[in-house]
Amino acid sequence: MEREKFRDSIATVDQQGKRSWVYPRKPAGRLYHYRQYVSYLLLAFLVASPFIKINGNQFLMFNVLERRFSIFGFTFWPQDFYIFVLIMIIGVVFIILFTVAFGRIFCGWICPQTIFMEMVFRRIEYWIEGDRGKQIKLDKQKWNAEKLRKKLMKWSIFFFISFLIANIFLAYLIGSDRLLLYVFGGPSAHLSTLLSLLIFTAVFYFVFAWFREQVCVIACPYGRLQGVLLDERSIVVAYDYQRGEKEKGRAKFKKNENRAATGKGDCIDCLQCVQVCPTGIDIRNGTQLECVNCTACIDACNTMMQAVDLPKGLIRYASEANIRKKEPFRFTARLKAYSAVLLILIGVLSGLLFLRSDIEANVLRLPGQLYQHRENGIISNVYTYKLINKTSLDYEDLQFRLLSHSGEIETIGNQFISVTSNSFSEGTLFVNISRKSLAKEKEKLEIGVYSNDHLIETTSVTFMGPRTYK
Repeated sequence: MEREKFRDSIATVDQQGKRSWVYPRKPAGRLYHYRQYVSYLLLAFLVASPFIKINGNQFLMFNVLERRFSIFGFTFWPQDFYIFVLIMIIGVVFIILFTVAFGRIFCGWICPQTIFMEMVFRRIEYWIEGDRGKQIKLDKQKWNAEKLRKKLMKWSIFFFISFLIANIFLAYLIGSDRLLLYVFGGPSAHLSTLLSLLIFTAVFYFVFAWFREQVCVIACPYGRLQGVLLDERSIVVAYDYQRGEKEKGRAKFKKNENRAATGKGDCIDCLQCVQVCPTGIDIRNGTQLECVNCTACIDACNTMMQAVDLPKGLIRYASEANIRKKEPFRFTARLKAYSAVLLILIGVLSGLLFLRSDIEANVLRLPGQLYQHRENGIISNVYTYKLINKTSLDYEDLQFRLLSHSGEIETIGNQFISVTSNSFSEGTLFVNISRKSLAKEKEKLEIGVYSNDHLIETTSVTFMGPRTYK
């Protein structure tokens, strides 16, 4: 169909396959102001999170190289990877649930790509080059002093902000303390980190200075996921085609014309919704892959409807079922199913976090070592241990004790083991048990880790002894 030809291409690529630059008009309106408040709040959170400490732990950190993560002040080590994976699954299920209910609203209101692009880089562009018409005129004119000055000024500020974003990104990866140490230590002492920082800067600069909305249209997998998850009851930014088209379709506005009597729709074909769209689409064509639900078209349309004395809401948050059948939003069986899965996962996560110990003990038999006979009928096995401190507290009085059998544990070195905050201690120990206490060749031992005579962790090991005892 001729009407559906727009689905054969995307707005950012022309018929020759070359980049078609999008010049969105500067948005304004009630929803845009709300988006500004949300965006600046999230920007402040993004910048501050690596530098906020809770009980000595970074509020958010994703140290992939050392496999150490900190979420809301809770530190997760490689041994806690299953908890971290569960948190990621919960995040995915939440996004799926949110998308089924409200479409791609996450992209328009919360996504860092959209926030940085629309609330930082584009606003700088509007400030330096002007609105849509002035930007188009500037790009078409020949290179002169004015164009060179504006372009260099914009590119320099873009690069500087990209460098700052790269630093914040690095703080999430290696920790803010280490980043500040590298900064004050000078770049010459940390050339490899500086190189990584410049690579991140180049990536961010490329994304926000040139690739822009194509990240959402081409690169982001969430846009593809949206097409699978949406149904006719999902709330999205939608054009009310029944009201906008009516019998005669859309038509330009004429003063003192009774549009209801002529059968013309309320859409006056002003194209303001198209000009303000940051991905260059026409929302009147229906739900599209490129739409990030940023609400810029809603504000633009409401402004025009108010100017021509027609009701607002021609473009609004609505579902296809609401527009076609006036059906209100319902909590469908599909949403109930996703909600149930999400609640179960949150319950499991809460239980795991509640049962998670502050000190994790790993005790393993030394490979290739058999049991040893000692004086007075004592059988001895040698083990290696590793104590992981997941807290911001220092432990200096940890010791091992046997819980299941009578005997003693002999640690090599000091009797008490010290483990500093967010670190680990490892060493060797001997478990000595009387031969009379052994009933089998292999027995399972329960070992407790004590601090100030308080049991804080337990672990189990296999103890090797003689084949028989009479």
